[in-house]
Amino acid sequence: MSILSKLFGGGGGDAKRDAPGFPAEDYNGYSITPAPQPEDGGWRVGARIERQVGGEVKVHHLLRADVLRDEGEAAAVSLRKAKQVIDEQGERIFH
Repeated sequence: MSILSKLFGGGGGDAKRDAPGFPAEDYNGYSITPAPQPEDGGWRVGARIERQVGGEVKVHHLLRADVLRDEGEAAAVSLRKAKQVIDEQGERIFH
C-alpha cells in the first residue's frame, strides 16, 4: 500500500480498529458500544451511543480525556460514562 493510501484512508483498513471489541449493551432505549481508544501507555475512555429517532439511527461518539492502563477497565468505565451522559442529556447528545 502506498504512503498516500495510508495517509488518506485508502485500502482495507485495520481490522482490529474497525471491528468493535466489546459487545453493545441496551440502556433506556439506547445502544452503547464501549470503544476505548489506544493511547500512549493505556486506553482512552470512549463509546459509541446509538438510538433510533424518527426512523433514523442517530450516533454519538463519546471520547473522554480519561486514560486507563487496562483495556477491559477502560471499556467498563466507557459504558458507565455513556450511561451517565444519556441520563444527563438524553437525545440532546445528537444535536
